[in-house]
Amino acid sequence: MVKFVESEIQQLRNEVYEMWTLVNSQMELARQAVMNMDRNIARQVLVRERRVDAMELKIDGEVEDFIALYTPVAIDLRFVLAMFKVNNDLERIGDYADGIARFVVDSDTDRVDENLLRVLRLEEMFSTLLVMMDDLRQSLMDEDAARAASVIAMDDTLDLIKADSADVLVGYARSHPDAIALCMGLAGVFRKLERTGDHLSNIAEDIVFYIDAKVLKHPETSGTDRA
Repeated sequence: MVKFVESEIQQLRNEVYEMWTLVNSQMELARQAVMNMDRNIARQVLVRERRVDAMELKIDGEVEDFIALYTPVAIDLRFVLAMFKVNNDLERIGDYADGIARFVVDSDTDRVDENLLRVLRLEEMFSTLLVMMDDLRQSLMDEDAARAASVIAMDDTLDLIKADSADVLVGYARSHPDAIALCMGLAGVFRKLERTGDHLSNIAEDIVFYIDAKVLKHPETSGTDRA
């Protein structure tokens, strides 16, 4: 029985890594698409979104089957619950990448003013998100709770960039009335990236919960075992 459980846990872990790689690739493609207003790349994201949805359903089903078959406890239960939540957060991040790609496909603009992109710090926002995703994946692979927890602080950078972007876009739209639709679309991109950061913070908390049984959302109960 123990060997079966270990085998099932490893399979689930591998599938979450596969989902992670796919979603990470989706966000990287979304970055390339919006920075260059490249509709061909954006369409790749749209096509691959179906794979993200299918993988989410598959992993959810396997988590439910694992709990029903083995009634796990302690760290095994924490692991499968964490993977269930991580999987759902990854799917939502995939949705945001899809939404960014749809903005590019639907936009009438072929290129965004490079100076506007620089002031908006859009490249920095994408880069920060992708580093967060890489660090969290590595923290899960290494079972490094400290590394996972450190990622949460990076979300502050995303919040600051998003907050500053509003004034920049309003100012640009006022001086470029023909770019109002573009600015509204870019505002939507920033909202999606900010929400992506929130989901990555959730993932960080769930990795720490699995490894150390800590609940970062409620510091006053930190150290208690949710399982």
